[in-house]
Amino acid sequence: MEKVQIGRVVEFYSNSCLVEIREFKIPCKTPKDQDIVVGDFVEIVPLQDSLEVKGKILNKVQRKTSLKRFHRGKKKVFAANVTNIAILLSPVPLTPKIFIDKWLVLSAAAGIDPLIVVNKIDLTGDEEFKEACNIYESLGIKMFKVSGKSGEGLSDIGRFLENKTTIFVGKSGSGKSTISSKLLGINLKTKELNKSKGVHTTSVSSLYVKDKIEIIDSPGVRDIEIEKFSPDEVLKGFFEIREAALSCKFKNCNHINGVGCNVIDQVSKGNIAESRYNNYISFTNNE
Repeated sequence: MEKVQIGRVVEFYSNSCLVEIREFKIPCKTPKDQDIVVGDFVEIVPLQDSLEVKGKILNKVQRKTSLKRFHRGKKKVFAANVTNIAILLSPVPLTPKIFIDKWLVLSAAAGIDPLIVVNKIDLTGDEEFKEACNIYESLGIKMFKVSGKSGEGLSDIGRFLENKTTIFVGKSGSGKSTISSKLLGINLKTKELNKSKGVHTTSVSSLYVKDKIEIIDSPGVRDIEIEKFSPDEVLKGFFEIREAALSCKFKNCNHINGVGCNVIDQVSKGNIAESRYNNYISFTNNE
């Protein structure tokens, strides 16, 4: 029997994956009894047959983080060992605040640090866009202002992402693929097209590495649903509301009725953004 080795899942398909060990990428079937995803470290046994080296996955190494979303009513892991979620904020098309707040809830639930990437700074955004930038910058979330088109600001974000594993998320047209491609020095749109012509017909999640930067590209992940998240999980993503709630008069305050509610008081004073408050109430009520 071949020696057991530890590798990293760098490409994931519906029922198979590529595991990288040093400079080799070994195709493996994904075990039905294990939820293997891109980013996982796994124990494999390389198997030599007459045509090529393949691998058998024995176990996955314990994950540091698990990024989950709901799929058919169940939480499903779609990326592992992620350290940062980079949320794209674009003026054209304008990124909805609800999209950003959903990902902030998801990142908080997973214990993964979020950052905001304001793209297309060469364009003049409207007041709603400027308001969104101010809201999330005031929350103390790490923010980078870049132009994926010209490359302005990309060196700063590149330095920040060194020695981290990052997944970029954004609405269609926000520039996610453009920024990732320039940071990695490859064309992800071309890569996606090539994969779609291969034997695998489902979306491919891939882990790309350049120098000290690791980026997970998951083309099928754009928006998420959080209706199954508990009120406590939702509150973690609204840290300014959670902080304000500590000073509510009643411990079981629902932050809807104004009597003794410090959250509503802070909203009225402009210390909590109305959009954040409205999204929080919407999420907790599963609307």
